[in-house]
Amino acid sequence: MPIDWIWGLIGGLLIGTGGAVYLLGNGRIMGASGIIGGLVDGSGWSTAAERIIFLIGVALLPVLLAPFYRDVDPHITDNYVVLIAAGLLVGVGTRFANGCTSGHGVCGMSRLSVRGFVATFCYIFAGGVGVVIFRHILGVI
Repeated sequence: MPIDWIWGLIGGLLIGTGGAVYLLGNGRIMGASGIIGGLVDGSGWSTAAERIIFLIGVALLPVLLAPFYRDVDPHITDNYVVLIAAGLLVGVGTRFANGCTSGHGVCGMSRLSVRGFVATFCYIFAGGVGVVIFRHILGVI
């Protein structure tokens, strides 16, 4: 049996641990879209240093772990237009939902937040619909 699932488990544990450390360290929820959004719209300049350090850690950790998952195939499309469009749509969606998967799914659900559960259901459902449309109907991913 392939053990590729272990990488998802490890990633989830790392995100959960990061969320707990962030909450214990500064008393705020680790929502990546809120952290980035606060830098972009200027509302988070009072905590810009911790936001930037967080983002550096998010970018640096995969580089540090790369030797351990060199042979893992992430199954990402080579179509850069699709990747860019997906990234932009995720960014817009996180602003509409007042949060992202780390904020609602990891931190919100762990605090038993109804809004976290509803948002998580919505983005999981929308992701499933997106896969059906873009992979199975349109064949672009």
